[in-house]
Amino acid sequence: MKLDFGTFLLQWATGGLLFLWVTTRRREVGIGYGWLLRGVFGLFAVGAVAVFATRSSDAHRGAADVALLASVGMVLAAVVALAVSIARRKAGVRGQLANRDRKRARVAAMVSGGPDRETETADEVHADEFPPALDLVAPALGAIGLLAAAVFAGGPYPLAAVRLLVGAAFLGAVSDAMLLGHWYLVQPGLRRDPLRQLVIANALLWPIEVIAFLWPTGMIQVFSGTIDDGYGGLLAWVWLVSAVTTIGLIGVTWLALRERYYSAVMAATGLLYLAILTAFGTDLVARAVLSP
Repeated sequence: MKLDFGTFLLQWATGGLLFLWVTTRRREVGIGYGWLLRGVFGLFAVGAVAVFATRSSDAHRGAADVALLASVGMVLAAVVALAVSIARRKAGVRGQLANRDRKRARVAAMVSGGPDRETETADEVHADEFPPALDLVAPALGAIGLLAAAVFAGGPYPLAAVRLLVGAAFLGAVSDAMLLGHWYLVQPGLRRDPLRQLVIANALLWPIEVIAFLWPTGMIQVFSGTIDDGYGGLLAWVWLVSAVTTIGLIGVTWLALRERYYSAVMAATGLLYLAILTAFGTDLVARAVLSP
């Protein structure tokens, strides 16, 4: 399986924007979080466009053109979603506003025995709120691009397609989880449920990612010596350590989030930093070793 930089950027952007929707659909995380992720992963999609546009090989020209067009569409979809979100920023986010109103009411009740002033409720401002479904357009186009890229990724097409799609979700989930962990510094009153959801997604995707790269022709052939990694089997063990460490870090992150103290979220974010490194090792080391 070829390690193609354009395909990798498209994977990362697709997964990141997919799990942005998973988070934004809850209507709890502040609107700026969406701006951050659309900007970051939109730029990754721009990088994919640049790489696909410079492909000189005509061996899979048709598939490369589809991947290029899908990447361009992905960039445009991310830009449109960002523009709509900015245009509707005054509406805020329903869950965040409702949580703010509840806190204000509690404080007012403690101070004066009851509400001492009227507050703007979430129902009064969410009519023109950003529609979360708009965040699904970009990853849908990204998935089309990855299915096209699987044609020139190497190996049997079904296996290459599964590896690219699962890898996109795996890398996107762990990246978004780390970024969301940092967002708690901006929005400290946010519940932990959105972050827990991403941690669970990582745990569910991990075995699929590992199995996809063990499936022949895969890392099993590297361990058996059928495929030479060029380093006497060392890279096979690097991949195994990366895979095992990733699920270990995800498990410890889940335990950290069970603690009551706010510092537990910061500890979980630090663990997710490490999980990103090992998750990328799980995906990229395998693709590098299996690359012809």
